Amino acid sequence: MQDFFKLISSAELLSLFDRFFPLEQEQIPLQRARQRVLAQDVVSTEALPPFSRSTMDGYAVRAGDTFGCSEAEAALLTVVGEIAMGAPGQALTLGPGQAARIWTGGELPHKADAVVMVEYTQPFGADSVALFRPVAPGENVIHAGEDYAPGDTILTKDSRLRPQDIGLLSGLGCATVPVYRQPRVAILSTGDELVPVEETPPPGKIRDINSASLAALVEEAGGIPITCGICGDDFAQLQAISTKALAEADVLLLSGGSSVGKRDFTLRVLSSIPQAQVLAHGVSIRPGKPTILAAQGNKALIGLPGHVASAMVVFYLFVRPLLRRYSGLSTTLGLQRIQARTGQQIVSAIGREDYVRVRLAYTQSGELPLAWPVYGKSGLLSHLVRADGLLPIGRDMEGLDSGVETSVYLFP
Repeated sequence: MQDFFKLISSAELLSLFDRFFPLEQEQIPLQRARQRVLAQDVVSTEALPPFSRSTMDGYAVRAGDTFGCSEAEAALLTVVGEIAMGAPGQALTLGPGQAARIWTGGELPHKADAVVMVEYTQPFGADSVALFRPVAPGENVIHAGEDYAPGDTILTKDSRLRPQDIGLLSGLGCATVPVYRQPRVAILSTGDELVPVEETPPPGKIRDINSASLAALVEEAGGIPITCGICGDDFAQLQAISTKALAEADVLLLSGGSSVGKRDFTLRVLSSIPQAQVLAHGVSIRPGKPTILAAQGNKALIGLPGHVASAMVVFYLFVRPLLRRYSGLSTTLGLQRIQARTGQQIVSAIGREDYVRVRLAYTQSGELPLAWPVYGKSGLLSHLVRADGLLPIGRDMEGLDSGVETSVYLFP
């Protein structure tokens, strides 16, 4: 075990995640696959679209029969049939000088290679049509396999599935998809002062805020939260609940009790769990210094600060990247990063990384937004509610002057 508060950098803590690997894959129905991460490449076994089809209402033609026509000198073609929607267009063959009525999405007849929009046509007699504009081969047509051909890799492993990806897979007949299993995250709040959210706190006690906040963050990051309730400052009880939770979870989050104090049991509990190894205790960041990381095989055990603001920042910085790693994604924050200018001077201390909650103020079009620090004590919620993101300040910097261009990680 490492010494108490042998502080490491955030980069060093993230490097410890190399020991963890993505979870096993599972096959799930396509309708439940949005935002899930592919565990294998998906290769098309058929053409999309499966047949050449019209993109306009009009007449399917052999393009060469329209060359040279104009409003002054129309091309006159014989109409030999109509392609009804859903009907097999290839059952009809166009000869020279022939056309077929067709609707948007209809399959082109055999030998047809273009479509003249209905706006540039005029019926002529019972079975003929006059065309007033020429078309080139392929005009107003989507060819079979133009999107994807058989054997094409349509989506790659480790891609997060978006609605358009779901639509593509549906078009290719993929009723199920192989994805990484979602990480299950057990959440346990510790402290004699806590009561459940539905209770009115008696004097000296407060409602448990961390369980609900962390569960929402887990869901937002693609995991499955398992709330384990509240445990008082009792070593044996905390050890028993933690051990039971790890039997079904991939990650255990303990909030509270991670600093050095007489009643702070988290480190002792994590150290006592069978086959568990404490990897780090203490990170040179603010907020979140007393963060603990331990491992039990491929399972992660994380001690978070008890104050909700600190716990949420640590989640964004470390737990979120770990959940992404378990899910098959890159071990990054997964947060949108934008450029902004500081609205005022922001003070920091050399030797630690600061993650300052900021709100963004947008000014004239084209200018970078101003990032204003939202200060508040780590046990308060108002500054988190008002903040738009986190502004990082490196451990070798004494802060930022007003008007300096910097990066901001936006909250999801």
